[in-house]
Amino acid sequence: MGLLVLSGCNLTDGLATNENTSHTSSWIRPIDPQEKIGQREHPLVLAKYGGEYRDSKVEKLLALIVGKLVSVSQDKGRVYKLTVLNSPKVNAFALPGGYLYVTRGLLALANDTAELAAVLSHEMAHVSANHAILRGKQESSKDVGKQVVNEVLGDNVASRIALAANQLRLSDFSKDQELQADAIGIRMLGNAGFDAHGASRFLQTMQAFQGLNTKRTGRFADASFLSSHPTTPRRIDLAKRHARFFGAPGLGEADRGRYQYGIDGIMFGDSSHEGFVRGNRFSHASLGITFKAPKGARVENHSTNVVINGPGELATRFDAAIIGKNQSLTDYMKSGWIKGLNEGSIVESIYNGLPLASATAQGGSWDFVIQAILIDRQVYRFITAGPIGDLNIRGSAQSISNSFRQLSDAEKARLQPLKIRVVPVLSSDTLGSFASRMKGTTQGLKLFQTLNGLKTGQVPEVGSKVKIVSDY
Repeated sequence: MGLLVLSGCNLTDGLATNENTSHTSSWIRPIDPQEKIGQREHPLVLAKYGGEYRDSKVEKLLALIVGKLVSVSQDKGRVYKLTVLNSPKVNAFALPGGYLYVTRGLLALANDTAELAAVLSHEMAHVSANHAILRGKQESSKDVGKQVVNEVLGDNVASRIALAANQLRLSDFSKDQELQADAIGIRMLGNAGFDAHGASRFLQTMQAFQGLNTKRTGRFADASFLSSHPTTPRRIDLAKRHARFFGAPGLGEADRGRYQYGIDGIMFGDSSHEGFVRGNRFSHASLGITFKAPKGARVENHSTNVVINGPGELATRFDAAIIGKNQSLTDYMKSGWIKGLNEGSIVESIYNGLPLASATAQGGSWDFVIQAILIDRQVYRFITAGPIGDLNIRGSAQSISNSFRQLSDAEKARLQPLKIRVVPVLSSDTLGSFASRMKGTTQGLKLFQTLNGLKTGQVPEVGSKVKIVSDY
């Protein structure tokens, strides 16, 4: 999606296109001292979160929502620049100078215009209250941003997986700042004519979504709206209290139908440049590779790596790197990227026609099995960790690396992203039938309920419309 530019004195339902974005700054207030910070960090955000996501229906939906919020904001001279990020993560944040970001993953989680407006007004409140400051040393930020943009957005697809784009560290706001942003945001929400209770509804949906991901390994997870905007019963209760000032739930605009129309067909989950998880298999068309996790394990695709949790207490991390010219796999294994490496354990072999090196390492109370597979100058790395003495670690590691192979052209062509589809509820539909229509997940029922804001056991009304995850 292009950069959506809105101000209190220049409202528009249109969007800045690629052609006019370059001269947008000519009508941004030059007195804003934080504009340069946001402008400098914007390319870094795009690098970390997969670039912009473009969809004309989404753009029109956001223009209407943001326009209403800006018209009642405290700082009507502020120019806000909104970008939808091509990321499945549920996230929204702001940078100094009025740069607002929301991921397509968050768009899929919201259920009406009031809920999305609540998220955006919360982030606008951070900006107006001067909360939106990047953590870290500002003097090094420009160099870091240039490095990440050059590396992550380069033509080498493997580099996008191998190189850590998480050098961008967004500030975690204090509890008081979060609650202040909630209060300001809900006031904006109600004053703009939205259902002010949309804030508490979305917080509850976030809490349910967080419950789907409680088994995630924290050290491998990407920063998300769930971690930087912690949902607590107290926060939900305060949001409800603030909303009561504007009346009972449902009095303001929520327009579920318009929202559903706006997001119908948006991409859900991983994009092509990140690869796809289908069941217990990971496949990447651009890289042309695939592998399978053992039975009972769970595969999680992150922006810089793939993590396999299980079976049992085992965990495996997969990523990619570039090997030195004329460097052997044995020399690469010894090059210092593995701490605690047992150099005498390194063994080189050929499997499925590809060079493979295996080794073991130890650190603290953990054993590690490291495997590196070479294709051209790309080295694909599997690091399996398990408690010392776990007899299953070697077999599990070997089953994963043995499943690694290159994709055929036909297999690459069949790999397509999933989408959110809005479908009518028929009299013959049940929770079970909807769960069976949810693609790309092993938690079909729970994900269906969460995406549609349904409580456990709640059946949607016949004649209403709901979101499913589809492959068409």
